Amino acid sequence: MAPPSSPDNSEEPLLPADAAGMQDDRPWYALRLFTLRQSEVAEHLKSLGLDIYIPMEYRDREDRTHHIRHELRPVVHNLIFIRKTMEEEELRTLLHGLDYKMAVIRKSRDRQDYCEIPAHQMQEFQAMCNPDILMKRYLSQEQARLKAGTPVRVTHGPLRGLQGKLVRSNKHYFLLKEIPGMAVMLKVTRWCCQPIGE
Repeated sequence: MAPPSSPDNSEEPLLPADAAGMQDDRPWYALRLFTLRQSEVAEHLKSLGLDIYIPMEYRDREDRTHHIRHELRPVVHNLIFIRKTMEEEELRTLLHGLDYKMAVIRKSRDRQDYCEIPAHQMQEFQAMCNPDILMKRYLSQEQARLKAGTPVRVTHGPLRGLQGKLVRSNKHYFLLKEIPGMAVMLKVTRWCCQPIGE
């Protein structure tokens, strides 16, 4: 049986086997916003030299002339991911000095230190959020925690190398990747996934 085709009809894996050696190994933070001005905040953070990431997806919008526009829009409007390019205290001071209501997700409610997202997890999450891949769903962190599944690694096909939780939904299998703030599910073939530890 041949490996399944890519969700975007490409046979190239989303994660090259040697990607870990080529990528920045600094962790990321999830910044929760309490304002509707996500794009403004993002531009301001970039102007301060911070590396940011916002998951995007294509959405159809009807304009004034009743034409349908296929636009790239943020998946959620209350999150911005920031790469750790400075010490935590320095970043804390920088963010507290801004005129926006926001908070970095912490390790727990009773601790002040920020929750770090390892670089390899963030890389996999970004690959799964590729807006050209259509067979996916986004979930809140709370919804993701309710999904029962098995930790797996994808061994064949364009998703090869990705790790997550194999879950079943509406008679289909999905690879679920959860990070602080949100989660994404990509449709997969069950036989391409190997339980981690086997």
